[in-house]
Amino acid sequence: MRMSVNKSDESALPLIGVYEISKILGATLDLNKALHEVLNILSAYLNMRHGAVLLNDENGKANLVAVTGMSLQMARSGGIKYPFTAAEKVISTGIPMVAANAADEPLLSEYIAANVALEGEDVSFFCVPIKTTEKAFGALSVERVWDGSPQYTFEHDLRFLTMVATLIGQTAALHRKIANDRSTLMADTTRLQKQMADVGPSLPIQGLEDVVGNSEAMTRVFAQVQQAASTKATILLRGESGTGKELVARAVHILSPRAQKPFIKVNCAALSESVLESELFGHEKGSFTGAVADRKGRFELAHTGTLFLDEIGEISSNFQAKLLRVLQEGEFERVGGTKTVKVDVRLVAATNRDLEKAVSEGSFRSDLYFRLNVVPIFLPPLRERQGDIPLLAMYFLKQFNTENGRKLTFSHNALEALQRCYFPGNVRELENCVYRTATMTRGQVIDQMDLSCNRDTCLSSSLWSKEAQPVVNQRSNPVPVPTGPLVPPQSHSHPHPVAPSVADAPAAQSEAGMPAELGDDASERDRLVQAMEKCGWVQAKAARLLGLTPRQIGYALKKHNIEVRQL
Repeated sequence: MRMSVNKSDESALPLIGVYEISKILGATLDLNKALHEVLNILSAYLNMRHGAVLLNDENGKANLVAVTGMSLQMARSGGIKYPFTAAEKVISTGIPMVAANAADEPLLSEYIAANVALEGEDVSFFCVPIKTTEKAFGALSVERVWDGSPQYTFEHDLRFLTMVATLIGQTAALHRKIANDRSTLMADTTRLQKQMADVGPSLPIQGLEDVVGNSEAMTRVFAQVQQAASTKATILLRGESGTGKELVARAVHILSPRAQKPFIKVNCAALSESVLESELFGHEKGSFTGAVADRKGRFELAHTGTLFLDEIGEISSNFQAKLLRVLQEGEFERVGGTKTVKVDVRLVAATNRDLEKAVSEGSFRSDLYFRLNVVPIFLPPLRERQGDIPLLAMYFLKQFNTENGRKLTFSHNALEALQRCYFPGNVRELENCVYRTATMTRGQVIDQMDLSCNRDTCLSSSLWSKEAQPVVNQRSNPVPVPTGPLVPPQSHSHPHPVAPSVADAPAAQSEAGMPAELGDDASERDRLVQAMEKCGWVQAKAARLLGLTPRQIGYALKKHNIEVRQL
């Protein structure tokens, strides 16, 4: 069958052909199969004898990946003398090649002469580069029978084949990216699993095995602990709740010359003043109701060892004076007793309070503050050491597996999602999150969708709005309103982009096309009503508009007594 030069057919060919080819390329993940079907379509539309697609491998060598009208195996092995030289020239230069009569082209003559199927026919050869940028990484070649008609122009076919090559290039580049991402994911998973297996023993510092982290912030903490542990100086651990102050206090003890002596800990916030005095100093028999025998206090039990006083900022003013005397003189009397007891105790205290502010307000004695604050060590919150989150998560999962006889692992996506979380409860909250997720995961791999934050069941998100106005309940106790976003408001210590809270809604509304007449002075209630009206009173849409979750929108509507309209 000879070429047709019908103008209407020629004008319809590119549109129909590109449509059919795009459907094939987008319908399967098997690239070689898709390319073979593309060549079959070209054969039908172009009266094509042979067609081939070549793609460079990772070493830059052009390889046949799909052919039609010939055997792929024979073409690869040399049984069919495919003109690789011509195709490689097109790939290297990025310039299409058109030979009206392929037999007259030196780079093609041997191939045409050896192909008995083309005897007696004049064949034109087209070869166009496959690329997505300036540099080609493949070629599409086509052979057509030509009767030498002067009405036929090669530019028509060349433009069409160039469009097809562009589609092939985009699809091939996408497949290569998917393959590379998969290889990277598998490599990362293998590396993370190895880190998970070695996370504990790999830490070289004895006594700090349970303090996981290799960030710059934690490296400074490790150095300070090692430096201070060998002395008798009082250490004050500062940091938010859940940052691991007790673990660091124990590490101080283990790294000190008192490592073989007792390590005694007391949570000062958990006991009333009278009970705390008895716990620390002990009591004599009959000193109060229920004191049926003499009892040593924690100071005596920690003699020659280390005493850890957690939440030291919560003790009352009266007890501060009693504690100060012990720290200054190293002696005290038991409750109800008259005998002075001398002790040798290394004190490590911890607090999450702003002691400097408490001193200025008069709620904490300045002399006790200076007695405690000899060697302050600040433990960073988890949001300032996000690089440690994957290691911590794997450490806790390893503990969970040991305790429960399971073999769970994290996927790469799950660890990335955890690393993006805020964790206002710091390491303690991360541990709870890992244990909760591991408990509820049925398979062997914890994926991103298994995490509470991806199921909108992360209850601690109510803690994340630090600027929310408190609501007074029946007992006149301030209760924080859980209207905060799933990530914290952005500040100097939170460099990552965050979703705005309802209080921050003007910026989000402006970006989303909300009316400007609300202004910065508009009330939060007005902004909520405006967003709901714009979204047809659909809470999910309003949540997306304001950068919140549907649950947070629900809380905000209840807070402002906004009745949801039914449209």
